[in-house]
Amino acid sequence: MDARLRRGRASLAVSFFVQGAVFALLVTRIPALQDRYGISNALLPVFLAAVPILAGVGSVTTEHVVKRVRPTVVLRCVQPVVCLALLASGSGSRLWECAAGLALFGITVGALDASMNMLGVSLQRAYGRSIMLGFHAAYSLGGIVGASLAWVGAHWHLSLAALYAPSVVVLIPVAVVAGRWFVDEQPQVAEALQEEERTAAALSFRPLLPLCFVMAFAYIGDSTVSNWSAKYLQDILHSSEQLSTVPYNVYMVTTLLGRAVGDLGVRRFGPAPVVRFGSVLAACGFAVVAAATGPWMGMLGFTVLGFGLCVIVPQTFAAAGRLFPQASDTAIARLNVFNYVGFLVGSPLVGGLGDAWSYRGAMLVPMVLVLATLLYARSFGGKTDRYGVGHERARAVDVG
Repeated sequence: MDARLRRGRASLAVSFFVQGAVFALLVTRIPALQDRYGISNALLPVFLAAVPILAGVGSVTTEHVVKRVRPTVVLRCVQPVVCLALLASGSGSRLWECAAGLALFGITVGALDASMNMLGVSLQRAYGRSIMLGFHAAYSLGGIVGASLAWVGAHWHLSLAALYAPSVVVLIPVAVVAGRWFVDEQPQVAEALQEEERTAAALSFRPLLPLCFVMAFAYIGDSTVSNWSAKYLQDILHSSEQLSTVPYNVYMVTTLLGRAVGDLGVRRFGPAPVVRFGSVLAACGFAVVAAATGPWMGMLGFTVLGFGLCVIVPQTFAAAGRLFPQASDTAIARLNVFNYVGFLVGSPLVGGLGDAWSYRGAMLVPMVLVLATLLYARSFGGKTDRYGVGHERARAVDVG
């Protein structure tokens, strides 16, 4: 294997790690953000919904940007900005300052997610075997670190600024240094680019639609954990503030473990059976959460959830790359929008049902939607994860 590809794989994993840490630092401290800015329970879903809407805008914009600028450039530019947006969201004193920080976070995180997964699918095709779960395992590891830091902040009653500032000071240099070794394809000839643009322009949305549904359903489940697990444990299961930060951490630990071995499962059984198994397991996790009688039973449910959901999203991105090998960047950018559709629907859906009816009952909705992914499992391909040789685009591998 080319040493450049190995360095590119490691550096992209670092980027996923940084993003996992930053995202966890935000979502696990939503109750603290709410208290700092005096955001009412009625207004909180609006703030939570605005982030994925803007992230979808960022992802769609990236689809067009990468036709002229390589994904490596996009990733290098936006990742430090995402870190700074995290700091801004926790450092203000007025509601509009929180809104501005979250808006910046949303639009840049959309570009970040799209460009990271573009590079991941490209590298996976270059390797000729499943490695996408490994990148998302690095994201989960970052989430564990971020959630652990959030627990420390809650335990020692640190302000959000005091928690976020040291984290950002460390994470930005790590992201910048890792960016030196990103691997992308550099244009060889104008004809190759023109052919790719024609293919992307002709990309039919219809074959991608089943994967879009799967992505949305998976992220409805994921957003339920990230946005509501802390409040669910604290308000419904009557845990302490410190303990309320733990479910997301447990969830990220289980996604890390599942993704660490998930590529082996995909290589052995193929992507479709792995996705089916994950869907059933995730539904069982939601059922346990809904029936929980105390914080520790709730924690068990989030544990099972992590093992189930962890395989679905990486394999959905990989399936899009296989389905559209000549226009994978366009397919992934469009598919990534449904990441945010899931967040957009999931957050207010669970919150609205919880306020109007029951938070326990609201947990059954993502359970049913995750089970619905079984209907689309055939879209993940046959029994093999093999891709053949070479890249999906007529470009030569280049470092940075």
